[in-house]
Amino acid sequence: MSRGRRGIAVVGLGMAVRPHAQSLLDLADRVEVVWAASRSAERCQAFAREFPFPVTTELDRVLRDERVEAVLVLTPPASHAELGAAVLAAGRALLIEKPIGLDTGTAVALAEQAARLGRPVGVVLQHRFRPAAQALAAAIADGGLGPLCSGQCQVPWWRPQAYYDEPGRGTLARDGGGVLLTQAIHVLDVFRALVGTVEVQASIATTTGLHRMESEDHVVALARLGEDRAPGTILASTACYPGFPERIELVFRHATVRLEGGRLDLYHHDGRHEQLAGAAASGGGADPMAFSHEAHRALLTDFLDALDEDRPPKVGLPDLIATRRLIDALLRP
Repeated sequence: MSRGRRGIAVVGLGMAVRPHAQSLLDLADRVEVVWAASRSAERCQAFAREFPFPVTTELDRVLRDERVEAVLVLTPPASHAELGAAVLAAGRALLIEKPIGLDTGTAVALAEQAARLGRPVGVVLQHRFRPAAQALAAAIADGGLGPLCSGQCQVPWWRPQAYYDEPGRGTLARDGGGVLLTQAIHVLDVFRALVGTVEVQASIATTTGLHRMESEDHVVALARLGEDRAPGTILASTACYPGFPERIELVFRHATVRLEGGRLDLYHHDGRHEQLAGAAASGGGADPMAFSHEAHRALLTDFLDALDEDRPPKVGLPDLIATRRLIDALLRP
């Protein structure tokens, strides 16, 4: 292995792997993929035809390999507790896909184990690394927008029934839930991080007649936002054909901001308008992978920087746990 390159293993070669693999190719000067692993030999073979990484079906082989410094876990949620614990126990750094297990307790247990062992853990909540989201976070931190007066978070996405016909998709046993954990968690995480706190006042979580599935595909809620408990609304759905860009709108004393997909508009109340980023596909329609891998690359870059600088990743388990608790509140009867 070349000096200065981190050895990483990828575990899980399903639908989520493509933007990660593309990002790892982009970062080849900083990282070497030692193994790409799946229990399925067929998935290993299909992955190897597209990406130039060594493949294996043996997780033990991955964790025994001293070249592996960090493991990227991309498997379904039901496997996160066991795999995450095994990676940390093996002395490796961990980067793990959301939502980390079937319930919030799994993420809390993983955080406690990581703290005991002193292992860094990053979470794949890549929307935080979109330039527009980062620009809005910086504008809010600057204080010039004034206090928050109201806000809304909308995820009006679409998934066809064929998506939920895949074995395990949308079930409590494999995914732990529906639209909130699998799709809207990214936007909810950005929303929560921007406003500070989200206190759910009332919510309805349901399965519409558009889907045959075990978990929810449509959620609406009223909330109080931030320290001043500003009024807010939340919509999360995969029943909005044909699927529209996710949107966060926040009204501050001095400006109204609109974060839609990858685009940010600031409408200052004195009449000025700023556009700080361009549009970006979000995967809100029938093809869940119809988006650029740039945010994944930025997240992986930060994870590598964190290892180099001996600091926590910018988005880690405390963020994921806070967002999971928001989702728990949205689902509470």
